[in-house]
Amino acid sequence: MTGPFKLAPLPYVDAALEPTISARTISFHYYKHHQAYVDTLNTLVEKTPFADMKLEKIVQATAKAAGDKEKKIFNNAGQVWNHDFYWRSLSPSKTTPKGALAAAIERDFGGVDALIAQLAEAGKTQFGSGWAWLVSQGGKLSVTKTANAMTPMADGINCLLTVDVWEHAYYLDYQNARPKYLETVLANILNWDYASANLARENEAVRAAAE
Repeated sequence: MTGPFKLAPLPYVDAALEPTISARTISFHYYKHHQAYVDTLNTLVEKTPFADMKLEKIVQATAKAAGDKEKKIFNNAGQVWNHDFYWRSLSPSKTTPKGALAAAIERDFGGVDALIAQLAEAGKTQFGSGWAWLVSQGGKLSVTKTANAMTPMADGINCLLTVDVWEHAYYLDYQNARPKYLETVLANILNWDYASANLARENEAVRAAAE
């Protein structure tokens, strides 16, 4: 989708992630913070070549920009993309890794518990605002973290799941206890079905390129 950009619908009702994430947090995080990134992005790209680009392409085109205007565009485009991805990375119903994803997790981490521990550590040790990610490159899974609006997608890396560690993602529910927020999210509401779908798309693209 190209501009003007719109706030993507939440994949569930506001209270669906309770008690892990409250409807009150959603009311500020989604309807105010996320909406503000969308609105600012639309203002910044109006009457520029970016207005006709897809969101992902804007992020990739501006991730290493030197100009102040382009940096502002990246910060807002990155945050729109990251938040869209974050909401889909969460699920109101319990999911578990299956199939190719489960096999890849066992191969690359030694099991789900080890993967969860790495995601928790990435989120806890991200200094300031940012994100913890499960990513795949050539089918190999790994955990990484990014600051502020940065995303592995900007470097062409396939993202499977993310957890937001900006304070506005958790402060109303957990105050300054980021580790508790991470522990609760990672244990209860990760959308492993979404991660499976993202990995499957990558595997399909690899197969198609080889034909």
